[in-house]
Amino acid sequence: MPQQVFINLPVRELKRSVALYQSLGFAINPQFSDDTAHCMVWSEHIYVMLLSHEKFMGFATKPIADTQNAVAALISLSFEDKAAVDAAMASGLATGGKEPHELRDYGFMYQRSLEDFDGHTWELFYMDPAGF
Repeated sequence: MPQQVFINLPVRELKRSVALYQSLGFAINPQFSDDTAHCMVWSEHIYVMLLSHEKFMGFATKPIADTQNAVAALISLSFEDKAAVDAAMASGLATGGKEPHELRDYGFMYQRSLEDFDGHTWELFYMDPAGF
């Protein structure tokens, strides 16, 4: 079995969060989804598990961080080009996400940030290897 990455995030409103993540390009894996959790597929090997707070606490050994007021992690998603970054960002904002700061263009890397409803921060980026 190939190595995979599962990012587990506690969310307050599961259905609303699922809609936001779908707007960014994630698909739902129904095999691992129910009323308490949804498995969101980014790629063949990368998944985000959106878990109700109750479900998340079944796995956690510490209280859930208040990511509305503090950053717990910056999770980055790569896109094929700048237009794809902008399209995903527009969809995320239209679905209710927030942009905590303006885009950053470093020449070789184009980056935008999106916060979901629970304050989880996603860095959406395109990196041009020729620009290094």
